[in-house]
Amino acid sequence: MIQSLLIANRGEIACRIIRTARAMGIRTVAVYSDADAKALHVRQADEAVHIGASPARESYLVGEKIIAAALATKAEAIHPGYGFLSENAEFAQAVIDAGLIWVGPRPASITAMGLKDAAKKLMAEAGVPVTPGYMGEKQDPAFLGGQAAEIGYPVLIKAVAGGGGKGMRKVEDAVDFADALASCQREATASFGNAHVLIEKYIPRPRHIEVQVFGDTHGNIVHLFERDCSLQRRHQKVIEEAPAPGMDEATRDQLCAAAVKAAKAVDYVGAGTIEFIADTSDREGGGSGLRADRIWFMEMNTRLQVEHPVTEEITGVDLVEWQLRVASGEALPKRQDELSINGWAIEARLYAEDPSNNFLPSIGLLDVLRKRQSGRKARTDTGVEQGDVISPFYDPMIAKEIVHCETRAECIGELSEALSKTCVAPVKTNVGFLYRLIRHPDFIAKQVYTGFIDERMAELRVDERLRERLLDDLVTVIWGREITGYFGDSFKLEYLWDHSGPVWRRCEGFRLNREWQQSLTLRVDGQTIQREVPEDFITRTVENNQESSSVTVFGQGEFLTASLRSDGGGSGHAHDGDILSPMPGRIIAVEVAQGQVVTKGQKLLTLEAMKMEHSLTAPFDGVVAELNAEAGAQVQVEALLVRIEANNE
Repeated sequence: MIQSLLIANRGEIACRIIRTARAMGIRTVAVYSDADAKALHVRQADEAVHIGASPARESYLVGEKIIAAALATKAEAIHPGYGFLSENAEFAQAVIDAGLIWVGPRPASITAMGLKDAAKKLMAEAGVPVTPGYMGEKQDPAFLGGQAAEIGYPVLIKAVAGGGGKGMRKVEDAVDFADALASCQREATASFGNAHVLIEKYIPRPRHIEVQVFGDTHGNIVHLFERDCSLQRRHQKVIEEAPAPGMDEATRDQLCAAAVKAAKAVDYVGAGTIEFIADTSDREGGGSGLRADRIWFMEMNTRLQVEHPVTEEITGVDLVEWQLRVASGEALPKRQDELSINGWAIEARLYAEDPSNNFLPSIGLLDVLRKRQSGRKARTDTGVEQGDVISPFYDPMIAKEIVHCETRAECIGELSEALSKTCVAPVKTNVGFLYRLIRHPDFIAKQVYTGFIDERMAELRVDERLRERLLDDLVTVIWGREITGYFGDSFKLEYLWDHSGPVWRRCEGFRLNREWQQSLTLRVDGQTIQREVPEDFITRTVENNQESSSVTVFGQGEFLTASLRSDGGGSGHAHDGDILSPMPGRIIAVEVAQGQVVTKGQKLLTLEAMKMEHSLTAPFDGVVAELNAEAGAQVQVEALLVRIEANNE
């Protein structure tokens, strides 16, 4: 058995690997960048090695530094986790050449499945059904446009080296193809160093279903059943569950058999995932629409998946432990006939992002990070704690909340409770969005598919009644009144926070240097709000010299923070036409010039941040009165990039 292990990763997955390694008595070594010097995975490991500056290309993507760290600390093996170098065959081979154990598949298997076009050709030869499309070498834009027309719109443009939703564009019409192709190739080059793409037929009402496979060096390959990952935003998974809703035994048997066939075709060793796309548009009789003859191979991920915990929960298998045992030369701990599905599991990914601002990543200090304690039915996998920082350099995932119950309905109830008791501030998160998503009637009715979120965005936005209730609670807290009561059948104020620490159910000490008035002025989400106060609330006179303070309340995964000030205070509002940078990043394209007339929704510029492209558009018809952006420039959060003035002619 491996005795010492270096984890070539960070955050949640590094902490997850450390947990199992520690339980197995294996010494762990972490690596970290400048930004991660005080990160949780560094604190948890037995030893840690600094490997470079904050950008991943100068640290976590530099294989030579990682191998050197392993040799210097006398680690026997390297576990890549997911992302970064986990599917880099050259790095895997370099690890082996250095005399270290690679906790992953053979480099040849990674190469065979690493490029989507080559993998699909290989799968077709092995008898695994593949999605119709173009997978050739010719990459001339005009030629690719012709292939798209021949396939028939809508189509998907996909980077052959892509993953995680990056380097993928849906195109509805030929007129949009050239721009979508250029954007996809830029993003693919930035993320994977490879601009090569393939074109696929877009499947209507698709479901994303994947099968966990596992192989060892003794020729054994098993599957651990399927997961449904259909709830996605920008092709990034949001909710995952196992087993797949509506999957009958006959379809499951054929799907899992195809996955094992795919793994055998590349002599697979270790943990891997075969991803399939299912066309569920034919839902005769109101069924799930899942049919074996309408499910096609999409790609293989030659690593552990982010969503692996739901498989662990329904099978009782620790997949990281299996990885370490197989890498040590052991046979798989269980045969296929010893594996079975036990109950249901659902996972929700908690991201630092702002659903009200097109889900742009949110960065900063986690002043408040409180979650329900894990228990028999709940599990939280995370890489941060309260007081840690979400930086602009890496994926903004905060945690994964996983529940395991006897039935899907029980899981939804448990996960709803867990999310409602999750409090994060001041960083914006998707917790409230997830809460509303899993309680949506169509999700409960198992009507899941990849377009589910996009088609229901209006329904999934914050309910204004919740916002009003939170505002009322802010006023009540400020006045020192105890908060009681529920909102509907689920709302309850869970947590309060002020500058001195957590306060339960009552918050004192917020006083202005003047007598209380009948109207209270608050600053909430950048807006000045006045709330009328009942006469019986005017009960005391302020005594200290604080000019302002703030308080935060939470409910249903959302939070509001109010800054208190005197009626005469406050700062001016930003100009309505000011286009500010939503995060630190690099401008990769400027589409307008100063003095140019623009229309509402017109693209002004494109910002690249966290390896994703973000388009900034005009908020209304007008003229570009000020332009402070140029291609290639680095900008900081809230930098004024463009100012649009309304055209009153």
